[in-house]
Amino acid sequence: MTTAPEPIPLPVTAVTCLEDRAHVERAVVLDLQAGVQRLRLGPVSALAVDRTLHAELTAGHRAAVLDVRITRSWSPRGPRPHPDDSALRRRIHAVEDELLTLVQRRERLEVRQELLGRLAADLLRDIGEGAGSGETDRPRWTRELDRVDDERATCGEELRAVRGRLAVLEEERAQAEEAVLLSEQEPAELVAHVEMTVESSTAGPARLLVSHLTPCALWRPAYRAVLDGDSLHLETDAMVWQRTGEDWQDVRLTLSTARSALATDPPQLDEDRLALTDRSAAERRTVDVELREEELGTLGPAPALGLPGVDDGGETRVLRAPSPVSVPGDGRAHRVPLSAFTTPAHSAYTCSPELSPLVNRIVRFDNAAGHALLAGPVDLVLGSGFCGRGTMDFTAPGAPVELAFGSSDDHRVVRHAEEARETTGISQRTVITRTVRLSLSRFSAPGEQGDQVVALRERLPVSEVSAVEIRLRKERCSPPPASVDAEGIARWDVTLPPAGHRSVTLVYELSASAKVTGL
Repeated sequence: MTTAPEPIPLPVTAVTCLEDRAHVERAVVLDLQAGVQRLRLGPVSALAVDRTLHAELTAGHRAAVLDVRITRSWSPRGPRPHPDDSALRRRIHAVEDELLTLVQRRERLEVRQELLGRLAADLLRDIGEGAGSGETDRPRWTRELDRVDDERATCGEELRAVRGRLAVLEEERAQAEEAVLLSEQEPAELVAHVEMTVESSTAGPARLLVSHLTPCALWRPAYRAVLDGDSLHLETDAMVWQRTGEDWQDVRLTLSTARSALATDPPQLDEDRLALTDRSAAERRTVDVELREEELGTLGPAPALGLPGVDDGGETRVLRAPSPVSVPGDGRAHRVPLSAFTTPAHSAYTCSPELSPLVNRIVRFDNAAGHALLAGPVDLVLGSGFCGRGTMDFTAPGAPVELAFGSSDDHRVVRHAEEARETTGISQRTVITRTVRLSLSRFSAPGEQGDQVVALRERLPVSEVSAVEIRLRKERCSPPPASVDAEGIARWDVTLPPAGHRSVTLVYELSASAKVTGL
């Protein structure tokens, strides 16, 4: 059994990016020897999930993987400069070296200054003793005192210069370390390798396939819609983020909506008790009703705060990048093109005055991408350039799509509502009459020609109890709505010429019996 001294590179060749993780595949050709041998491959991402590690050998001769595991080790950085260090970090090392030299020189100067002080004290004591005994050697005493004073002055000047330089270097090092702390990030020190024991009957090349799951990787769909007259060009992209600790270079990228974590979270079963009680006499005599707002929607995942999940319509969808891609492990969003198509589009103008006085431009087209369009943001581009951002709902292949390209600035809508309430004599029924008047104007530039059709929508209440009735007064509507659907949405198709003005009136009655309360 042998172990290679240097690890064998194990590059990433294919990645399947899931909603919140990635399945990584690696491939390398090994030169196996006959017998049992132990191999060390990598480095690989330290975030690799150990229990998902799988290795397989494909060779023309008999070979088998006896054991495979991921080993992790800490590799701390040395105190000396690294070849990959920045200029700022190299400057810090140079300042620290100069500081060490100056500290040693300061210590020597302080010792020398202390010795010179002792020498001056000994010389003065010698002069005092000689003068007391009658010796008078004034020239020698003067010469020695002058020499000691000159030495002490020179040493003091050098010591002050060294201390000043030390203070400047200390401040420079502090500023450089603060700049490094704010601008740089220490490289990852945790290194992982794949250790594998292989048994081969004969020597020769063999292809090794290694796969595992890793967190810190996700993707979301994104679109770019370009409207040019009666045609629309839609580009489908994938926004990919990954910070797995390694770069994906020229990999086959597959994007999946599979949720591998859902199988580990069984639904919670709670006890739900139902009880029946008799209504009181007051409750039998009256019917309590209230007006409430209902939002129309379709089935789909519940909205979540933050980055939303991928809406795949309840079925796992798989998309593939047409060419190899590279995604750096910097944690930033990288756009990967998936598909594009151009299709005829029909533009229409709609307005719901109760919600907004703006007239919006709606573009309708069919999904000709060949795959389902997942829910995601859409960058909207007109002839003048970027005009806003919308939202794409889940759309099956070939199904119609609607995109709102913003509001039309040359249209204005004014809404005015009135309400009248009366009670009939014998039956004591309450009748509420509501009148809604809509005024639509179009401001056109000089020389503009052609009519525009604006679809106006106004809602009527929908009753869920027989004691309350809703009736549309078509004879008082001007003009009557073209249609009223089951949700109570009335629609008019109003044709506006250049600089034209139209008015629409909607009248409906809400009738309730005498035992109804709450209106």
